[in-house]
Amino acid sequence: MNNIAGKKDITDDELKGNERIEEAISSLQKEPSQEMLAHTLTVIRRRMNENGQFVVAVEPPKPGQVMSMQLKAVKTGDGKIWWTAFTSFDEELKGADSMKSAFLTDIGRLFHTALEAAEIKGIIINPWNRTIMLDRELINIILGQES
Repeated sequence: MNNIAGKKDITDDELKGNERIEEAISSLQKEPSQEMLAHTLTVIRRRMNENGQFVVAVEPPKPGQVMSMQLKAVKTGDGKIWWTAFTSFDEELKGADSMKSAFLTDIGRLFHTALEAAEIKGIIINPWNRTIMLDRELINIILGQES
């Protein structure tokens, strides 16, 4: 993970190409169908296979914790906990609560880690705009694994 805290004008090479994900999600929102969902998942898989990265927010260590940062999570109305990830710094900055610390992380590593975290329902990409909620089944499809 690369620390990018406080730097709002960085365009990292690892984020170039993520606009294809944003475009696919936008198309899916305009025309929700199984075909558009399959296309969007394929675009995400391609970015993952190109060693693409997402921007993720981290929570600072709680008092008494020794240098243990956790990915920022959101709780949906049904009580389920999701991690958030962003395709760009612009998407991250649209959030209601401006993040204090953000990092770049490998898309594939983030997906694998989410599947290992029992309490996590999945990952919400761009929760403020051009949003897609990837539950465990969709993450497994992207990774090419059986769920």
